[in-house]
Amino acid sequence: MPFEKGSLILLDYTARIKDNNEIFETTRENDAKDSNLYDPVKKYEPRLVSVGEGWVLKGVDEVLSKGNVGETLDIEISPEKGFGQRDPSKVRMIPQRKLGEKASDIKIGDVVEIDERAGIVRYIGSGRVQIDYNHRLASRNLLYNINILKKLDTDEDKIIHLIKRRLPINTEQIKLEIKGEILEIHIPEDFFLLEGLQILKRAVSTDIFKFIKSLKQIIFQESYLSQSVSKSDSTNTSDSTNTSDSTNTSDSTNTSDSTNTSDSTKNK
Repeated sequence: MPFEKGSLILLDYTARIKDNNEIFETTRENDAKDSNLYDPVKKYEPRLVSVGEGWVLKGVDEVLSKGNVGETLDIEISPEKGFGQRDPSKVRMIPQRKLGEKASDIKIGDVVEIDERAGIVRYIGSGRVQIDYNHRLASRNLLYNINILKKLDTDEDKIIHLIKRRLPINTEQIKLEIKGEILEIHIPEDFFLLEGLQILKRAVSTDIFKFIKSLKQIIFQESYLSQSVSKSDSTNTSDSTNTSDSTNTSDSTNTSDSTNTSDSTKNK
């Protein structure tokens, strides 16, 4: 049975450029090792996709909407439904000095950011640099091999994978509890200093509220232990500071003067 729009599914896939068979994206570690994409730090695992909502290329989305769990799909994506046709007007020539102190280190093929736009260096000479602002895969036909692994049906499954979509976290590190209309998410200590954590928590909350309508409040719990308390004794709350950031369904902020502080921002 085809998926409805907004269905959350897990995909395992490898994407290649048709004319040279180069892998440009994959969730599979073995395929990554066979290409120049392999990153030993990265965890290769299935990708979460909301069907029909633009989380993947248009051509992939259209095929997924007609797919089923357990299917293996081999599809070709045209530029019109991929990264678009190459636009000559997006190629600019600029003075090399505009690249700043590292201008002399820039090479053809490097990606640079000029005026808050990322582009690829295509030519260097006579004190000038040609920057191509087209996507590097513009005008290319693409090949995808996709396995549709699973459709997420339970609230817990959806929450876990929505959290992982935003945070670089392992499944076993996610601790959550659903209490009626309230969801509590316990953040591991390793993530307390993660750059942009507050923005990521807001994004996670927005995702969860969108896909789980029964929830009205999300509380992020952070527990700070006294140095005199070992991590194994984390259940001793008298020696810890517990911070709770709560995302709700209306706009209010409540702050108490005890060691338990609750900042509440309600979702509209």
